[in-house]
Amino acid sequence: MDKTRAGYAEGVVSIAVNAALFALKLWASIITGSIALAADAWHTLSDSFSSVVVIIAAKLASKKADKEHPFGHGRWEQIASIFIAFILGMIAFMFLEESIREFLNHEKAAGFGKIAIIVTAVSIVVKELLAQYAFYIGRKTGNSSVKADGWHHRSDALSSVVVLIGIFFAGKFWWIDSLLGFIIALMLFYAAFEILKESVTKILGEEPDQKLIDDITNEIKSIYKDDLNIHHFHIHNYISHKELTFHIRLKKDITIGKGHIVASEIENTILEKFNMSATIHVEPL
Repeated sequence: MDKTRAGYAEGVVSIAVNAALFALKLWASIITGSIALAADAWHTLSDSFSSVVVIIAAKLASKKADKEHPFGHGRWEQIASIFIAFILGMIAFMFLEESIREFLNHEKAAGFGKIAIIVTAVSIVVKELLAQYAFYIGRKTGNSSVKADGWHHRSDALSSVVVLIGIFFAGKFWWIDSLLGFIIALMLFYAAFEILKESVTKILGEEPDQKLIDDITNEIKSIYKDDLNIHHFHIHNYISHKELTFHIRLKKDITIGKGHIVASEIENTILEKFNMSATIHVEPL
């Protein structure tokens, strides 16, 4: 699956569907006077904004390496994910503030009714389908901004579930709409935090997972029967390009030339098998 085209496709589908859902939810919120439905509507529209970011990031990340950026432009995906997290955080703050104001003023929704139930139920189904679509593309391509967009869709579906639950209690508790808006805001904050944490971790640098280390070690052992005492792994993830460094130990009587040949053969194997550029530091055993 082509990573750039897949990012475009997910973004375009998301924008079209979210725009339609936003109009539907906003119409329902105006009729009912519900801040929870309004929060849900603007949350849905924010998905469209994040999808625009995904499309732009897919374009920028697809640019080839150049003199100024020798490792490519793949980290635009992380930058896009951080921007999406920022959008979510701003929307969360806005509706947290509005929910508190509504509660303090003892305001309540005019009444939900069948319109709200139908609109909310449709939103739950459609947004979860969009989330699954984004997660599928994210898994196939490894695109972190598409994954972030998927979590944006998922958080919207979950917030709609909260609204739907609240609909059935709106007549009994005047404060239910304020509480739902507050809960949705917290859910948005959590989604923003998770997206931000993953993106920042990748930009700052991360330790290779144990499975990758084991796979590389086993691949090397299948070629060289001697125990090379492989250790000190580091990975530099530029998304479209990954740099791996580690140390090996060779017998101390091996010449520099022989050591260079062994290291180069291992580097070529890793490039072929794992699609990573490796740099190996040779130490005497």
